[in-house]
Amino acid sequence: MVHIKNNKHRILHRLKIVKGHLQKVYDMIEADQYCIDVLHHSLAVQKALKQIDMLMMEDHLNTCAIHQIKEGKEKKTVQELIGIYKFK
Repeated sequence: MVHIKNNKHRILHRLKIVKGHLQKVYDMIEADQYCIDVLHHSLAVQKALKQIDMLMMEDHLNTCAIHQIKEGKEKKTVQELIGIYKFK
């Protein structure tokens, strides 16, 4: 279940940008372009994905997490957040 509300349009816009950058990385590798140039584009993709993750986390904390806590599911909420932190 996805509840991305407040930042949905921003996230989708950034994902389109990431998609374009990722295609550029792919094309550059296929064309045997200079490694540093490819790395610059790759790092841009990674940075954009981190920004998207932050927007999704912001929405989660402001919606789902608050809802779960109000329902008395504090432990579940904490475990989910710890799981995300460990995965990071």
